[in-house]
Amino acid sequence: MSTRDEAASRPRQPSKARATATWILLLILVGGAAWLSDARWGQITGIFTDGGRYFRLMTEGLLQNPFSDPWAGYWTRAFDAMIESVHMAWVGTVLGAVLSIPFGFLAARNISGAVTVQLTRGVLNLIRAVPELVFVIVLMLPIFGFGPVAGALALGVGAIGTLGKLTAEALEGVDPGPVEAAKASGSGRLAVLRWAYWTQVLPEVMAFWLYRFEINVRASAVLGIIGAGGIGQLLSQLFSKRAWDQIGITLLVIIIVTVIVDMVSGAIRHRIIGGGKAKKDRVRDDAVEVGL
Repeated sequence: MSTRDEAASRPRQPSKARATATWILLLILVGGAAWLSDARWGQITGIFTDGGRYFRLMTEGLLQNPFSDPWAGYWTRAFDAMIESVHMAWVGTVLGAVLSIPFGFLAARNISGAVTVQLTRGVLNLIRAVPELVFVIVLMLPIFGFGPVAGALALGVGAIGTLGKLTAEALEGVDPGPVEAAKASGSGRLAVLRWAYWTQVLPEVMAFWLYRFEINVRASAVLGIIGAGGIGQLLSQLFSKRAWDQIGITLLVIIIVTVIVDMVSGAIRHRIIGGGKAKKDRVRDDAVEVGL
């Protein structure tokens, strides 16, 4: 076959016109959004001037001796408020996890009927569409007033939508073998749900719960700004007084506690999902190293 015939038999290179047009359209949309945002782009240099000044003001509190007055009191106050936020997140997560279990079973297509699934998923979608701030302002604050109770309940209600959906999806992906075996042995419906379905998805669902706890820790700081207690309420008070030195301390406490919670929660999630496999692998590797 000649070189000309080989060139003629090669497939034609796909046109890049569609990809190019897509990128041009995206650039136009981004540029239009930036223009319609009415942002003061001339003030963008303030990031390097005013931003640096505020950063220095917040750093002043961090450079002081944390064991001397009044700085020790500032650190203690910030940690106490952050622990209150963690408590809010934990209570909200537990509440949302417990209530999401029945919603998950009702929303699973391989367990419930079509009508029940659609109604339940509609409720879960509605809960996910409403931010926790709305739950606090509309439902919780009029009943429980300002404080961590309203924040914890709002986080719990908000968690039902996400955890219920994830639980339903996990139930829909179970291995049908144990389910069929349980039914063939004459087990009742509740026993099948408990031992054939729930046992299979429990590790995965618990990992979802822990991940939601991490999200609630961050969300609790935002809810506190509107009076739901915790570190957010303290930050709101400090910003109103322009106490930048205390703001710096509070922000550092938020970062420290959040990182610790993420690390611990992540380790627990990996342990739950991996089970004892990781430990067995380490034992086997150690045995190989010592020549056993």
